[in-house]
This record gives sequence, structure tokens and C-alpha cells, in this order.
Amino acid sequence: MQLARKPIHKVPVLFFGLFILLLLASSCTWSRRQANDSPSPTPPQSLFLAVYYVKSTGQESYLVREVHQVAPTKDPALAAVQELISGQPTTPGAMRILPPGTRVLDVTVKDGLATVNFSREVLEHPSTGAEGEALGIQSVVNTLTEFPDIRQVSFQVEGKVDERTRDWWGHVGLYDQPFRRDLSRVYEPAIWVTHPTPDQVAGVPLLVKGSARVFEGTVNARLLDSQGNVLVSAHTTATSGAPGRGDFEMRLNFKPPQDGKGILEVYSISARDGSVENKVTIPVRWP
Repeated sequence: MQLARKPIHKVPVLFFGLFILLLLASSCTWSRRQANDSPSPTPPQSLFLAVYYVKSTGQESYLVREVHQVAPTKDPALAAVQELISGQPTTPGAMRILPPGTRVLDVTVKDGLATVNFSREVLEHPSTGAEGEALGIQSVVNTLTEFPDIRQVSFQVEGKVDERTRDWWGHVGLYDQPFRRDLSRVYEPAIWVTHPTPDQVAGVPLLVKGSARVFEGTVNARLLDSQGNVLVSAHTTATSGAPGRGDFEMRLNFKPPQDGKGILEVYSISARDGSVENKVTIPVRWP
């Protein structure tokens, strides 16, 4: 007797295959979505460099400090010296002191000493007298010593210091290098703030640091919320009063408002009429 065969059920097999195809399709879609949703690389932020130019009023010459925005670079010290050559001063009457054809071959830093290697064109400088030449040298030194790892600066020309290089521009040579930072002839601006920087996330208390050339060295600060209300105010005395220049530092205790935005104002008071002068305004944020 012939036994009847049981029918083969192909439907579950078809459903299983369809399930695998759907799973693969959804996996590919998820992968593409993940790739599209992933954050794009953050563009590099601009670099802010403090540079010093020479200004002459006809009665005297002195240095002015400016903060310039430049493209990001792996060698900010070299970029800072290059900005002295090709940057555009924004202070009325300020001027570049290094010859325009000068190239900065390299800047090396070791044990706090920065050595700037210029091209030969740096020596092709018209005479500006001893005072102008001394300020020109100090403009480079002050610019580089803005970097915390640089305390002294020496110059080279084409990688060496020969007799012509030591003579520099004719009146003030390089015989006493390395040179150190000196802000005594920096007259403008009267006040600048080195901490906090614009849009920096502020802590509590807020550390305020900078340099001032003001009457009796008295520096005032106040922190405002985004509506202009005063959160806290304080004052301190710089290490030297005008006509000298001194450093100042103070800490502001405050209760951060909920919107996380504020304005720091640092200023002096006029001895003549009690008005606010030399005001520096810095936007700040807090968590």
C-alpha cells in the first residue's frame, strides 16, 4: 500500500526570506541616517593676537597695543610677528615699524627664549632715530611676550648675528639682547583686559585681570546682566598709576542670572569731572 505524502509547507520559508530582506533594508536606511545626522566637523576658530605698533604725535613716540583677528595657524608666534609686518593698524596714527619686504623665516622657542629669524630685508629700515628704533625693537618683544611661554626675545638675520646684524638699524643695536618685556612706553589703550576674553564662560567669582595707565592706578569694574542691571561692582588699584602703567586683578562675586549672558565693563573715573572713561566692554557667559 502506498503511503500518502504530507504536503510541504513553503509559506513559512517565504516569510522568513522576506523578513531578512526587510531587516537588511532597514539596517541600510539606519546607517545612512546615522551618517547624515552625525555632526559636521567644527570649523576652526579665529585666532586673536595682541600686537604692538609705534605711534608718533610729533611731540613724542610710544607704543599702542591692538588685538587682531587672524586665521588659525599652528605657529601663532610666527603669525604675530608677521602681523607686525603686514597687518593694518587700527589706532589712528599708529604705524608698522618693520620694513614691508621683511620675511619671518622662523620663530623658535626654548626655555622661555624666542629667537626670531628675519630675512635680510629687515635691515633696510629708514632711520627713525634712537627713540623710534628702540620702540621698533620693543614692539616685537612685547608682541611675542604676550605668549605665556615666552619671557625673552632675540633676533637673527638669515640664521646668524654678524656685525651688520648687531648694528641693526644704526642707532640702537642688538648688543644687549635678549630683550625683555617692557610696557612703560605703551600709552594706548589706557586699559586692556586679559581675562576674561570675549564670550568666555565665566566662573564665580569672576577673575578680572589686565593692565592700566590711569589716574592713581584706580580701576573700576561692574558686571551687568543682559537687561543692563548691575549684578556686582568693585574697584582695585593697579601696581602703578599714570603716567606709569601697572597690572591689576580683582574677583567679582555674583549670582548668575538664568539666561546665562552678561557684560563686563572695566573703566576708570575722570579726575576732572568724575565721568566714566577708558571703558572696556567684554561680553561673558556662564553655565
